Amino acid sequence: MTMTKTMRKIIYILLFLFVSQLAHAKLEIQIIQGNASALPIAVIPMQWRATDPSPLTGVSEVVSSDLYRSGLFDPLEETDMVDRPVDSESIRFGTWRLLKVDYLVIGYVKDAPNNAGYDIVYQLFDVHTQEALLSQITTVGFGDLRFGAHRVADAIYEKLTGVPGAFSTRIAYISATGVGNDQNYQLFVADADGFNPQAVVGSPEPLLSPNWSPDGQRLAYVSFEKGNSAIYVQNVATGQRQLVSSGKGINGAPAFSPDGRFMAMTLSVSGNPEIYIRDLASGQKRQLTDHWAIDTEAAWSPDSQWIYFTSDRGGKPQVYRVAATGGKPSRVTLEGNYNARASISPDGTRIAVAHGRGNEYRIAVLDTDTGRMRILTPGVLDESPSFAPNGSMILYATREGPRGVLAAVSVDGNVRQRLILTEGDVREPAWSPVIR
Repeated sequence: MTMTKTMRKIIYILLFLFVSQLAHAKLEIQIIQGNASALPIAVIPMQWRATDPSPLTGVSEVVSSDLYRSGLFDPLEETDMVDRPVDSESIRFGTWRLLKVDYLVIGYVKDAPNNAGYDIVYQLFDVHTQEALLSQITTVGFGDLRFGAHRVADAIYEKLTGVPGAFSTRIAYISATGVGNDQNYQLFVADADGFNPQAVVGSPEPLLSPNWSPDGQRLAYVSFEKGNSAIYVQNVATGQRQLVSSGKGINGAPAFSPDGRFMAMTLSVSGNPEIYIRDLASGQKRQLTDHWAIDTEAAWSPDSQWIYFTSDRGGKPQVYRVAATGGKPSRVTLEGNYNARASISPDGTRIAVAHGRGNEYRIAVLDTDTGRMRILTPGVLDESPSFAPNGSMILYATREGPRGVLAAVSVDGNVRQRLILTEGDVREPAWSPVIR
């Protein structure tokens, strides 16, 4: 190993430890409602066989936390584990059955070949049949051990539920700090569990409406940094950004199409806020709605056939939809006097909205087949819902006293959690697609 490689490796390790400490200092995760029918599982602490010092947070701790947050699993507390098996030969299945554990995860972390990082070697067992359901190696770079743990949780989740996991995805949100002339806005990107927050862009003027590209590499957002609203698209990794729309009046609510070729947005170039669709390659745009009311907050259906949007054309804000090729819009939400900010589930069968009755605003889900609306959250000012890419959870913004915080709720309403940053008023979350 050359001196250059050695120093690079040390830097990666120190950076990982620093970011872990920073994440713990800035974030608090609270599970405020659990699921009584969750599957019992034990994620055994993974033995550290790598030559570097072990991290502050172990792989198994991240995996266990991910599974617990999903609401579908009930991980056994480490203090209740009577054994610490590392390989299949040392598993005493009868012991785990007595502990009423259905599934068991074991493994270890070692150096990857050719100084490529770490290998997370793990197995998933059915305690009752003693069958190995998974036996895999996940290789990650020196600074990506936590991401690798999320990948492990994704694989376990998919194996046991049949649905791809979303733990290795990311979230974007806006944070505002300061007051008056000293107020500052930042667009952050973090892991799906809220750890490792990184500022993408900052401005003394408001930032709004972050929206992910389908490849998870770019974010569209609205900035007032030049006085008037403008829509930008920024590469998350490189910071390179492109001005998409800055015409007179409103430039807002950008939404990438599922194939990434188009962007729906709200423009008032005609004098009234309307939904437009822009071809991102050619720059050409066409007007989709034409009404005296306010039409905004466009969201694409997964098949790109429909545009859902918020409009007060009926007197109160409600969700409508119109064919992406144009046509007459039809009203979608019929229950409640306020429904806005639609987020469409990946399979198109559910629509999450900010649902208002009187002075209370909560997150609700509309079943598109039955038309039934179900309220999921108990808050009084819950807004900006965003589906996880596997459709299992909904991220949203709410209030914790005078501050804005992030929260998430399972689609059945059985599990709720809060992600509380120690600084800033947090709002407008957006969940990324699956990171390939």
